[in-house]
Amino acid sequence: MKDEATQNHTPDKKKILQGIVVSDKMKDTAVVRVERFVMHPTYKKFIRRAKRFQAHDPGNAHKVGEKVRIEETRPISKHKHFKII
Repeated sequence: MKDEATQNHTPDKKKILQGIVVSDKMKDTAVVRVERFVMHPTYKKFIRRAKRFQAHDPGNAHKVGEKVRIEETRPISKHKHFKII
């Protein structure tokens, strides 16, 4: 029974998002702004929505304005659960 459970297990896919670094003032952390388009329910117009994520950036390698990709990972701190790839 235990063998069947391990065979049917599929690895979880991690979310990968693309955004722009808007802040790099914290140690080993960058704030990344991720934009997405959603359709307005009444007017059917696409609206730009944005969310800011704190991402792990070892050595503060990325600067403000750079386009980066972030990947979901284990919680690193209270607010950080993404890392820059």
